[in-house]
Amino acid sequence: MKYRTLGRTGLSVSVVGLGTYQFGGRWGKDFTQNDVDAIIDAAREERINLIDTAACYGPHLSEKLIGSSIKKDRDKWIIATKFGHHRIDKNTNEQRWSADDVRHQLEESLTFLQTEYIDIYQFHSGTNEAFDNDELWTMLSKQVEAGKIRFLGISLSRLDSKFRVYQAQKARSVGVDVIQVLYNKLVPEAEVEVLDICTRDNLGVLARVPFASGLLTGKYKPGYRFPEDDARYEKFTPKELDRLLREVERIRDKEIPEGMPMQHWSLVWPLKHTAVSAVLAGVKSTGHLHDNCKALDLF
Repeated sequence: MKYRTLGRTGLSVSVVGLGTYQFGGRWGKDFTQNDVDAIIDAAREERINLIDTAACYGPHLSEKLIGSSIKKDRDKWIIATKFGHHRIDKNTNEQRWSADDVRHQLEESLTFLQTEYIDIYQFHSGTNEAFDNDELWTMLSKQVEAGKIRFLGISLSRLDSKFRVYQAQKARSVGVDVIQVLYNKLVPEAEVEVLDICTRDNLGVLARVPFASGLLTGKYKPGYRFPEDDARYEKFTPKELDRLLREVERIRDKEIPEGMPMQHWSLVWPLKHTAVSAVLAGVKSTGHLHDNCKALDLF
């Protein structure tokens, strides 16, 4: 494993982190505690020390599974979670941004993660209106002072560039030290929108979705459709999915060296940008995790 410093936090993070959206049950599989224990054991073997989750993955199901898995060695992990979204059921999500609501979310996350502190607590894909809330950031600053949060972060929205740019520019002013952003070969906009800002302000950068929801693994061909119980079924229209998969074929044929696994190339691609401290990769099995780490031979 290789490590980078996460901006001005000083935290040394494994360049491959574990993304855990899938543990919430909306990625075509329901994960048991044994499943998650095995994946986190594999992460230990690979010397991964960074796990990213969110309160709305479940709700709190991902946090609960992670908390049970890491309680024996909590101090060895850098845990990032997020606030602002509350999942009522599998298909219904509501946003809760008031200082009181977020304080309650924080206490719930601490309980489910079975920890006294969260290393990186992230504003989760909110609008600029939700972001511009002095009461919220004052409350969070007090939680940092109380030791319940080590560092604040923003997980930038994938939907609107005006949110991403504005919030990255304002990050330092509200005490934020870490930016999480969607960044992969199919969605490279972060390069021109926010990575220069992060470099200028010495903000740590976590790059999520390196495989573009699985499209950049090379497993899917034009014409493929995700099953209805998979969150990706609603994410892509058939026309958009076919367009993206045709672009994946072009990337495979024109940009990836012959014989190199596309999944390995796609994982390390975001790490070639010097602003990126770590890439967050979700897996369904221990085999996937170990295979991901083989990609570091290319880096």
